[in-house]
Amino acid sequence: MSIPSSTTRTYGSHVPNGGDQVAAAVDSAAKSAQHTVDGVLDSLSGTVESIRSQASPVIDRLSAQAESAAKRSIGAVRETSQQLRDRAIRANDSTVAYVKEEPVKAVLIAAAAGAFLMGLVSLLSRSRKA
Repeated sequence: MSIPSSTTRTYGSHVPNGGDQVAAAVDSAAKSAQHTVDGVLDSLSGTVESIRSQASPVIDRLSAQAESAAKRSIGAVRETSQQLRDRAIRANDSTVAYVKEEPVKAVLIAAAAGAFLMGLVSLLSRSRKA
């Protein structure tokens, strides 16, 4: 049984032509997808740049505010430290002046404070042993 040549020719000519059409369609779809991806990436890149340009001033402002707050805090700590030093010097000066003016009273107060502290230490050490 033989197949007529016209059928073979018609079928044979359609197969390569059909394969070429499929390859062309696949190539066209790939190019279209690539074009779409390129457009999306360009748009995304523009969006990222826009966000970056908007965020930069905000970051700069926050950085400046943090630096300013840190400087104010350091200044406040320095001022408080100086005030404490001044108070300690005044307390020392007034204690020395009191001891010079009332030496007997100062010795008696010191002795009473020492006796009180020794009694407290003794009491605490007994309670730990018991």
